[in-house]
Amino acid sequence: MTRVAGSVASTVGLAWVARAVWGLPTALGAGPSAIEPTALGKSSYRDGRFHNTEPSSMLAAGAAPSLLWSGLTKGRVGRPARPVPLVTPELPEQAAPLAVTWYGHASALIELDGYRVLADPVWSERVSPSPLIGPARLHPVPGALAELPTVDAVIISHDHYDHLDKATVDELVRAQHAPFVVPTGIGAHLRQWGVPENRIIELDWGGSVSLGHDPADRGLTITCAEARHFSGRGLVRNTTLWASWALAGPTKRVYFGGDTGYTKAFAQAGAVLGPFDLTLLPIGAYDERWTDVHMNPEEAVRAHADLCLGDPGFGLLVPIHWATFNLAFHEWSEPVRRLLSAAADAGTATVVPKPGERVVPNDLPPRVSWWEDVE
Repeated sequence: MTRVAGSVASTVGLAWVARAVWGLPTALGAGPSAIEPTALGKSSYRDGRFHNTEPSSMLAAGAAPSLLWSGLTKGRVGRPARPVPLVTPELPEQAAPLAVTWYGHASALIELDGYRVLADPVWSERVSPSPLIGPARLHPVPGALAELPTVDAVIISHDHYDHLDKATVDELVRAQHAPFVVPTGIGAHLRQWGVPENRIIELDWGGSVSLGHDPADRGLTITCAEARHFSGRGLVRNTTLWASWALAGPTKRVYFGGDTGYTKAFAQAGAVLGPFDLTLLPIGAYDERWTDVHMNPEEAVRAHADLCLGDPGFGLLVPIHWATFNLAFHEWSEPVRRLLSAAADAGTATVVPKPGERVVPNDLPPRVSWWEDVE
C-alpha cells in the first residue's frame, strides 16, 4: 500500500510540475537575438541593453538580504482583508470626449475625442509565465475581454508580465483589429506569438504615430514617452524598451504612465506634449529598496503637476498599478490613502474608481471611500 501511495503521489507531483511549466518557453517571448535588429541604433540602446537616461538601479545596493526577509515575513501584507468590490463596465456605443474605465492594475480602456485606446491589458489569473506559480489576482477581472467594444489601438508600456500578457494578446488578435503600439523590441515578442506584422507599430522614445477610423481620419496621435523603469521576461534584462504614452485627440490629451519611477521626463513631456486633461499614474508596488524604478503616491501627485505644466490643479489624476496584484510589501490600501492625502495638500483633483468603474471627468460622482470597507 505504501508503495502504491508513493507512486500515486509521484505521479501527481509530476503532473503538477508539467502543468506549472506548460507553455513557459512560449510565454517568455522572443530572445535577445530576435529583438536586437530593431533595437540597434536607438538612442538608449548600447552594449546589448536599453538604459534609463537618469542613473537607475532595479534594487538598492545591499538590499538583497532585507528583501529576502521581507518575502518570508511580509508576503501577505498586501492582500485585502475582504473582497474587492467590482463594477460591471458600462460602455457606451460611442466613445466619449474623455473617459476611462479601469479594469484593475494598469489595465484601462481610455476614451478621448471619440477614440478608444486599450492600455496594458492583462486578463490572466496570474502575472507569470506559469499558470500555477506567480502573483495571482486579488480580485476577478470586472468584465470579459470579449465584451470590449472595438478599440482603435492597444498600447503596451513594457514587457513585464503584469503589463504584457500572452493569453490576452492572443484573444485580442482574434477579437479585435486594432494595432499594437509598443516600445522598441516588444514587436519581437508579438511576432513570435503570431501577431500579424501589419498590426505591430514599434516606437522609440519621442516617436509617434497618427491613427484614425479611416484613411482620411488621422485624429489620434500616440507618442512614446520616456519612462524610468526596466524590462525583461526571463533572466536577461533590458533587451526591450519601456515607456509611458501620450495620447492626443483634436481637443483632449491623456497621459498613461504604465510603470515608472519618478523622472524629469514628466516635466519634459508636459512641456512638449501637454498639458494633459487626464493622467493615469502608477501608485503601487513601491519600496525604499527600488525607488528609482517605481513611484510612490506622493511622487505620482508631483508627476501629475509636471505633466500639467506645473499646475497641480489642472486635469484629473486617476491612480493605477495598485489593488490587483500583491507585488510589494506595503498594505493593500496604503497607496490610495497616501495618494489622497498628498493630492489634497497639492490641490490635485483625483478620483479612485472601483475595478470596472468608468470615470467621466466632467461628470464625477461624490467621492466614496470604498477601499475602507476592504481593508
